Amino acid sequence: MKAMILAAGKGERLRPLTLHTPKPLVRAGGVPLIEYQLHALRRAGFDQLVINHAWLGQQIEDHLGDGQAYGVNIRYSAEGEPLETGGGIFKALPLLGDEPFVIANGDIWTDFDYASLQGGLAEGDLAHLVLVDNPGHHSRGDFCLHDGRVGDYREGEPSLTYSGIAILHPALFDGCEAGAFKLAPLLRKAMESGRVSGVRHGGRWVDVGTHERLADVERQLAER
Repeated sequence: MKAMILAAGKGERLRPLTLHTPKPLVRAGGVPLIEYQLHALRRAGFDQLVINHAWLGQQIEDHLGDGQAYGVNIRYSAEGEPLETGGGIFKALPLLGDEPFVIANGDIWTDFDYASLQGGLAEGDLAHLVLVDNPGHHSRGDFCLHDGRVGDYREGEPSLTYSGIAILHPALFDGCEAGAFKLAPLLRKAMESGRVSGVRHGGRWVDVGTHERLADVERQLAER
């Protein structure tokens, strides 16, 4: 199974760090954020990777190269202008093939075990989402999880936040056209037909989108 690391974000809330450095190469504990994801995927048996990029993306290619130094093979999907999550994955589909694949945001820090995703998707499903408890900056959450099935957020029901980690089937993108578009509407459409499974990850997870959250990761690394 192939995996895609999403690395096209501009990281505006992390300025000035991201004025001259792409967000996935911002360091926590002396290590670029994207390397934590890369190493975790390799440990879990994912050695065929696709990485998309836009803002200062050549720096990512220069830093990671073809992946041999990390024990993986990396192919790149250069976007130029960001295509958002859905559009970026759609553009990379020719590199990902016809089988389900894993996606992981390049700017999260987590102890999630990617090996648990090697089983792929249940027959008929279009997506499997890894969800986490709602962080303070996103207390409303995104989706509901009942008996391993994911549905859209409903007022008054317990909710969870999408972690940025998932298995997707290429068929999720049937009918899409090239350009910038979000992933969430495609997921919600699949949820309506009962074709999205999910799991809650109760371990460490930080969406490193601000200086405060970067400092949180630094603190957790220092405590290890």
